Amino acid sequence: MKDKHGLLSGPIDQTLKNMTIPMVFGLVAILAFNLVDTFFISLLGTEALAAVSFTFPITFAVNCITMGIGVGISTGVARLLGRSAQIDAARLSGHGLMLAVILVIAASALGLATINPLFRMLGAHENLLPLIHDYMSVWYLTIPLLVIPMAGNSAIRATGDTKTPAKIMIVAGFINGLLDPLLIFGLGPIPALGVKGAAIASAISWAGALVCSLYVLIKREKLLAWPSPTKIVQDWKDILAIGTPAALSNALNPISGAILMTMLAAQGTAAVAAYGAAQRVESLLLIVMMALTSALTPLMAQNFGANNPTRSFEALFQAMRFSILFQFIVFMAMVPLSVPIAAIFSQEPAVQNKLWHYLIVVPVSYGMQGVMMMLVSALNAMKKPVHAFSMNLIRLFVLLLPMAWFGSLIDGTEGMFIGIAVANGITGIFAYLYAVTLRKQMNLEPLKH
Repeated sequence: MKDKHGLLSGPIDQTLKNMTIPMVFGLVAILAFNLVDTFFISLLGTEALAAVSFTFPITFAVNCITMGIGVGISTGVARLLGRSAQIDAARLSGHGLMLAVILVIAASALGLATINPLFRMLGAHENLLPLIHDYMSVWYLTIPLLVIPMAGNSAIRATGDTKTPAKIMIVAGFINGLLDPLLIFGLGPIPALGVKGAAIASAISWAGALVCSLYVLIKREKLLAWPSPTKIVQDWKDILAIGTPAALSNALNPISGAILMTMLAAQGTAAVAAYGAAQRVESLLLIVMMALTSALTPLMAQNFGANNPTRSFEALFQAMRFSILFQFIVFMAMVPLSVPIAAIFSQEPAVQNKLWHYLIVVPVSYGMQGVMMMLVSALNAMKKPVHAFSMNLIRLFVLLLPMAWFGSLIDGTEGMFIGIAVANGITGIFAYLYAVTLRKQMNLEPLKH
C-alpha cells in the first residue's frame, strides 16, 4: 500500500497537522448544521423549539450506534491498511457499513413504534407530542441515509484522508442550510411544513452526503467490497468488540451532563443558564482536540498494523504535549475575552457572572482533558476499547461528578466549576502516567529526535 498520506513514514507532527486541520472545518460544519436547524426552528415559536429539543437525547442515542461502529471500522481498516491488506480492508469496511445500517434500522423501527409513550416518559407535555411526532416520524424513516456517510467517513479517515470527509460534511451542511427555510416556511408552490420540513431538509442533505461518500469509497479508495458470507460474522464480532464500548463511552457524556444539570438546578436558574451557555462555548474551545483525536486513531492503528508501535506511541505523546500547549494558549485568550463572551450570551448580571467564572476557571484544565481524550483515542487504536470506556467512566463518574458535588458544598456554583477543573487536571495526569506505563509494558523506548 502506498503511504500517500504519510501515516507510516511522514513527519508525525506534520502528518497530524495535515489530518487535524480539515477535521476542524468538518466539525465546524456539523456545529453549523445544528445551529442552523435550531435557528430556523426557533422562528416557529417556543413550542416548536421545545419539541425538537426533546428529541436531542433520542437522536443522539441512535447516532451513538453509528459513532461506535465507525470507531470499530476506522480502527480495523487502518490496521489492515498498515499491513497492506487492501482487499481485507475493503471487505471489513463493507461488512461494517452493513452492520451499522441493520442496527440503526432496528433502532429506528422500535423508535417509530414508541414515539408517544417514549416522549411522555421523557416529560414532554401533550401539546408538544404532535410536533414531536411530525419531526421524529420523518427522522426515524430517514436516519439510515446518514449511517453510510457517518460510518463511511470513518473508513475514509482510516486511510489518512480527512479532507474528503470534511468536504462531505460541509456539502451536507450547505444543502441543509439552503433547504431549511424553504421547507419549514414554504415558498411559492412549496408548502410550509414546519418542524417536519426541518427533518426532510436534514434527510435530503444526508442523501447528498451518502452519494458523495459511496462514490469515494467505491471509485477512489476501493474500500467497499461485496459481502463475504464466510467472514461476515467474524468481521461483525471484531467491529462490535471495539464499537460497543466506544458507543457506550459516547453515551456517558450526555448522561453525566444531565446529572450535572440536575445538581446545578439546585443552585438556581441562573446557574443552569450559565452552564448551558458555557457548554456551547466549550464545544468550540475543544474543537481542535476533537479533531486531533479523529486524526490520532488511524495514524496509531496503521502503525500498529505495520508493526511499528514505537511510532504509534510517539504520535500519542506528541498529541498530548500539543494538547497542553494549545489549550493553555486558548485559556490565555479566554481571560480577556470571558467578560464580552458572557455579555453576548445573557443580559442578566447573575448569569453573566457565573458564566464569566466558568470561562476563567474551567478552560485552564482543557489541556489535561485533552490528554485524556488522546489516551482514549489511543486505546481504541490499540484494540483496548474496554480500557477506553473505563477511562471515560472514571473521569466522569469517579472524579468529575463527585468533585463538582463536593465543590458545590464549599462554594455553590463557583465551587462546582472549580471541582470540574480539578477533576480534569487529575484525569490528565493519570492519563499521561498510564500512557507511559503502557509504553514500558511493551518494552518500547521514546523515539530519538
